[in-house]
Amino acid sequence: MRTRVKICGITRTEDAAAASTLGADAIGLVFYEHSPRRVEITRAADIASGLPLFVQTVGLFVDAAAAEIESVLGRVRIDILQFHGDESPADCRRFGLPYIKAIRMRPGADVRVEAGRYHDARALLLDTYRPGVAGGTGTTFPWSEIPAHPGAPILLAGGLTPENVQDAIRSVRPYGVDVSGGVEAAQGIKDAARMAAFFEAVRRADVAAGDRDTGHFS
Repeated sequence: MRTRVKICGITRTEDAAAASTLGADAIGLVFYEHSPRRVEITRAADIASGLPLFVQTVGLFVDAAAAEIESVLGRVRIDILQFHGDESPADCRRFGLPYIKAIRMRPGADVRVEAGRYHDARALLLDTYRPGVAGGTGTTFPWSEIPAHPGAPILLAGGLTPENVQDAIRSVRPYGVDVSGGVEAAQGIKDAARMAAFFEAVRRADVAAGDRDTGHFS
C-alpha cells in the first residue's frame, strides 16, 4: 500500500497548491485558536476552494464547541474532520463526516483500545505527547510503542521531516504520514523545497518496500 501524505497547518493558497502538485493526498487546516498555524475561515475557504478535486481538505479542531465546527462547515469545503482533543466517539460522529482521531502517545497509551473506542474513525493519528500541548510539538515519540496490529489505519505524526520520514515508514509501515513543522520555513509558512524532499523520501521508502498502490484517505 502506498503511503499517503497529509500536509498540515496550511495557511496560504500557494502552499496548498505546491503540496497538491507534489502529490499530497490531503491538506490540513487548523481551526484551533491557540495554534500558531490557525487559519481564519475566509482564508480557509479560499484555500479549500482552490484545491484539485481529488485532494482532500481536513479540518482540525481541539475540543471545539459544536456550533464552532458547524460554522466552519457552513463556509469551508471540509472533507474529513480531525479531532485533536478529548472528544468522545459521539462528539466525533455527530457531524456526519468521516473523521480522524488523534491519539497523543502518552505513557500507557493503548492504541488497540483507542481503535476499539473510535472504531468508525477513518484513521488514528498518532502524535507525540507533551503536557498541555495539543499537537505540533516538532518532536518524535518512540515508534516501537505502536503495536504491529493496531486495529485501525495509522497516520504517523510527530516530528517528521524529510530526513527521518523514510526510517519512520520503514519502522511503522503506516497508512499515511502527517507533517507540518518539518516542512516549514516559519510557523505556518511551508518551504517548497522541504516539501519536495519529504515527498521524495516517502516515495523512496515505498519503492524500497515494493509498493505501488494509489488512493486517498476516504
